[in-house]
Amino acid sequence: MRDQAAAVALGYDPEKGQAPKVLAAGFGEVAKKILEVAREHQLHIHEDQNLAKLLAQVPVGQEIPEDAYQLVAELLSFLYQTDQKLAEKLSRK
Repeated sequence: MRDQAAAVALGYDPEKGQAPKVLAAGFGEVAKKILEVAREHQLHIHEDQNLAKLLAQVPVGQEIPEDAYQLVAELLSFLYQTDQKLAEKLSRK
């Protein structure tokens, strides 16, 4: 299973926890479905198979492990900044 592609959906609510939680995770066909749903909802997709394989081992509903905090925090920060820049551009039109 670890040779198959992995996908993980993360969510973060600072009022409900200390770290992002795994909302969905899987390998192979399940990974494809997670990506399909993300695309349908126009969610950000970041491709990093090593990180996905690590996080796909975390039970759904659980917070990510401390070992992944730094990388996930950097990723979420980048996505937040990207969203902010896009919102600014759209508001100028």
